[in-house]
Amino acid sequence: MCDTFVALPDATLDGSVIFGKNSDRPEGEIQDVVTLPDQTYVPGQNVQCTYLQVSQVEHTHAVILSKPRWMWGAEMGANECGVVIGNEAVWTTQPYQSNGLLGMDLVRLGLERGETAFAALQIIIDLLKQYGQGGNCAEHFSFTYHNASDELCLAVDLEAFSGVVLIPSVSQSSKQCVQ
Repeated sequence: MCDTFVALPDATLDGSVIFGKNSDRPEGEIQDVVTLPDQTYVPGQNVQCTYLQVSQVEHTHAVILSKPRWMWGAEMGANECGVVIGNEAVWTTQPYQSNGLLGMDLVRLGLERGETAFAALQIIIDLLKQYGQGGNCAEHFSFTYHNASDELCLAVDLEAFSGVVLIPSVSQSSKQCVQ
């Protein structure tokens, strides 16, 4: 299982926020770090996630993501508004859907669409209600798990803390986000 931590301003010497996460994906799986610019889309378009197409929003935020190369979603990332989300597996007795959004799709969708941690949380909840969660989480073998519950708790709105720059290429964007 992955491990994630967040140190808030009162826990750091300089008052910064630190987000850390490991990724215990399958051995040999390639994980890329990618940056994607903010985008504007024509109304009515869809976006192809790992297994499903979902309705695209009119505007997405710039993001930096760490993601398995074979899938659309991300293990972790941050957006230009300072929202950070990390994916965590949750072992549960709840049944798995054979088809739906992967938790990693939800991470990316939350980051691309959420101006604040609360907004990203609401976006993820709404997407779960509309599309559900499911699908194989590994490229070369069958592996399924739930992961929406923990990732919702890990959204951190860095803009709430003055002077925080976690990932400069994202945080120093010229875009104005809701604070």
